[in-house]
Amino acid sequence: MKTSILVCSLIAVLAAAAHIVGGVGAESTDPNLLAFENISGQLRTFNRSGAVDLDNPFFQDLGTNGRRCVTCHQPDAAWTITPDNVRARFVATTGADPIFRSNDGSNCEGVDDINGNRATAYSLLLSKGLIRVGIDVPGDAEFSVLSVDDPYGCGAPLQTVSVYRRPLPSTNLAFLSAVMWDGRESSATTTVVQDLAKQANAATRGHAQAARDLTADECRQIVVFETALFSAQGLDRDAGSLSSQGATGGAVRLSQQPFFIGINDPVGLNPTGAAFNSTAFMLFDAWAGLTSNDRDPYTEIRRSIARGQQIFNTRRFTVQGVNGLNGETFASGVRVPESFNGTCTVCHDSPNVGNHSVKAPLNIGLADASRRTDDLPLYTFVKKTTGETTQTTDPGRAMITGKWADIGKFKGPILRGLAARAPYFHNGSAATPKDVVNFYDERFDIGLTPQEQADLTAFLRAL
Repeated sequence: MKTSILVCSLIAVLAAAAHIVGGVGAESTDPNLLAFENISGQLRTFNRSGAVDLDNPFFQDLGTNGRRCVTCHQPDAAWTITPDNVRARFVATTGADPIFRSNDGSNCEGVDDINGNRATAYSLLLSKGLIRVGIDVPGDAEFSVLSVDDPYGCGAPLQTVSVYRRPLPSTNLAFLSAVMWDGRESSATTTVVQDLAKQANAATRGHAQAARDLTADECRQIVVFETALFSAQGLDRDAGSLSSQGATGGAVRLSQQPFFIGINDPVGLNPTGAAFNSTAFMLFDAWAGLTSNDRDPYTEIRRSIARGQQIFNTRRFTVQGVNGLNGETFASGVRVPESFNGTCTVCHDSPNVGNHSVKAPLNIGLADASRRTDDLPLYTFVKKTTGETTQTTDPGRAMITGKWADIGKFKGPILRGLAARAPYFHNGSAATPKDVVNFYDERFDIGLTPQEQADLTAFLRAL
């Protein structure tokens, strides 16, 4: 019965989505589009393979706890989850939806309720859309866990670190350079397609608690489905169609965007040898030349979006203290200075996509103790050779490599479809696009004016 309810509900959601594509613009009549309303307008997903096939293993129950890939990768939430999405499912099922499983959905492993209250046990999932990931410190790590301040008193072994992260979207994967926030499913000798197949199996064995590995054909079908999906904001509530008046926003144009590993890389890792171009986004160039028109309600916000794109591409500020970038020497032989003037596109270099086009996990301070909120644990790590200590809410890439220098490093996500999938960053610490802008403005002392903040926020919402 539960399986039938889930599948019927998904069919209804997808069918409804197929009928709400609207607005003026080049993509609004494409039959392969799904569209979902969100607070900023309308998210659209273009499926390059045609209609969504619900018989694909992505939608099938292949585990033992009722979960499927789609459980944590919902089409209306840009193929991830949002707190609103999760809370609605909690209410509709009285906490019985398969996402509420204590192997990784609850704050503590195996804790399904607290004093009879399931919502308390799953508070991080409900409030920020965070899934718990338990990882043992590698045996050959350069560090060990000295102590943990755990607000939930989970009582896990000291060298088992529980971190809480947002599920990454299972769309726009054709632009990936690394799989997972900490890159744990990627390696130097495999392709992204191979990494995605590995990730699909690991997720099914772990999140869905499957009793067997996926077959090679099941992995292939999941990866083929995922890599055919392209999602982006198609309508903005204030600017209208994001593919009107010469703009090239939306999911269809995104599906046509060229990409290869190293494209537009700023440290000489582009295999074509082409120089880095800080103008990585060109979606709204045509709107920069619009003139004020009192009769067109969209003109002013379209001009704002174009100004925000310009700020993202060209506004220079001091980049320093970024572990993984400043002071690093890359395989190209380029050494990045300890401090330099750069733009947002130094780290968001993939044209019209916004992620890093090579594997480049960075520490911008998101997990620093100074930014800890009282709903996350705080770990104290000690370096074995020197006794040096550091505190973080999530050691990031270091739990995979065992390297002290990798503590706090994460990959940057793809920026398209942002408006549909709040909150942001790996730990959900930014509730809105404006909060994201405020973080970077403060972190890098950019000095944005209120108007520039508004313009940059409008641009991010339009992606």
